[in-house]
Amino acid sequence: MRLTHTQESMAAAIEDQWLAAAMETGPADRAAAEEGVREAYRLASAEPPERIYWFGSPRAAAAAAALLSGPVDPIPEAPGTTSPPPAVAPSGAAAPQAGAGPGSSAVPPAGAELGLGAASLAGAGPGLGADSEAVRPPVGAGPGQEIPEWFAEAQAELRRQGWTPGARAGRSMRGLVRTAPWAAARKAALVALGADGWAQLSAAAGRRSWPLVMDMVAGRLRSRLSEDLAAELPAAGPAVLDAVYGQHDGAWLSTFEAAARVCPEADLMTNLAGLARVARHSGWWWAFERVAVLSERPVTLARDNVGRLHRGEGPAMEFTDGYGLWAWRGMPIPSDLAAELPSLTVDRVRRETNAEIRRVMLEHFGYERYLSEAGATQINSDETGTLWLLHLPGDEPLVMVEVINSTPEPDGTSRVYWLRVPPQTRSAREGVAWTFGLTEQEYQPLIQT
Repeated sequence: MRLTHTQESMAAAIEDQWLAAAMETGPADRAAAEEGVREAYRLASAEPPERIYWFGSPRAAAAAAALLSGPVDPIPEAPGTTSPPPAVAPSGAAAPQAGAGPGSSAVPPAGAELGLGAASLAGAGPGLGADSEAVRPPVGAGPGQEIPEWFAEAQAELRRQGWTPGARAGRSMRGLVRTAPWAAARKAALVALGADGWAQLSAAAGRRSWPLVMDMVAGRLRSRLSEDLAAELPAAGPAVLDAVYGQHDGAWLSTFEAAARVCPEADLMTNLAGLARVARHSGWWWAFERVAVLSERPVTLARDNVGRLHRGEGPAMEFTDGYGLWAWRGMPIPSDLAAELPSLTVDRVRRETNAEIRRVMLEHFGYERYLSEAGATQINSDETGTLWLLHLPGDEPLVMVEVINSTPEPDGTSRVYWLRVPPQTRSAREGVAWTFGLTEQEYQPLIQT
């Protein structure tokens, strides 16, 4: 099958809609998303989840998913609370605290108590703080680690939404509600469109969205989330693999919706309708036999002109519970660096030993400003401009050409531009020629503007 130009235009328009959904920020439409979840289960011939939990970020949702499915034990509740005992003791978990009972939503606050391990509490009584040096971390945290405050809050949120410690989510339903309908739809699309038609349609409806959504946003979020969980709550890390990407699934749903418009008789979107509804209204989510765990969309999503996560004043992607990703032109950066960027000095940039971090600093500080304030050396000057050199410790030299716009501005002044060129450049002309992909000998402009 060969698509017409009209069909390709239609496919691109559908991709625009899904791109907008994938980048949407702000509160989820929880009612619509929950209806989508139930529809996804129904289309998979499964009973809908008995309960749907909501969290402010994928991090909290992933931790909740790990808590509900077993790899992470709940934090034991503080003495004197009346929480119910677990219905099923988690693997490696302590017995419930004596005196615990139904009706409590109390969870230990962040602080010293959060470092008390479930196993250690099995034999502990009142005055737990006295044994703090002997406690072991609960299952889910690494040896010697304290439970992170955000995990305590995630557990507390589960309790507020009606979860009883020990109640389990059942088996993962991701394969049934997400993978299987995707595979069936793809197989049917190939039959309906043929390999060439499917490739053409995939390009028309997915050429932009895959790199913009999956590579530059969802992939970054997945990597960062995996790293954060590995560092702070290792047993929750595999939960990331079970995530359904919600709004970011638009990167592939666009192709199937376009295919369904081209071949309505193939009925390609019917079994994807639930997934599509969730994707239009929610962030990442987790599907289990008895429960589903959904997360909100980000409240902030800042990107540069080519779509990379990019922000110097705060997280480039931030969620309602404070979880966020800091990035500069797509490169993840530590949150403390982001706070430092507005007050950078030449000395601070010079002292930075990590070349990638220093590059971020230089881009934010401004190469030309740094050359000027750091005492760069002029190594050449000709009719094309001036070549400057500055050695950077542990990195290649910073070499830039200072050029003056030949066309004056309306006020009679001439704008100055700075062009970073390869460190081996030895003349301004060679540097300017390099920016055009030419050698110094080949660069012979008839008119300069």
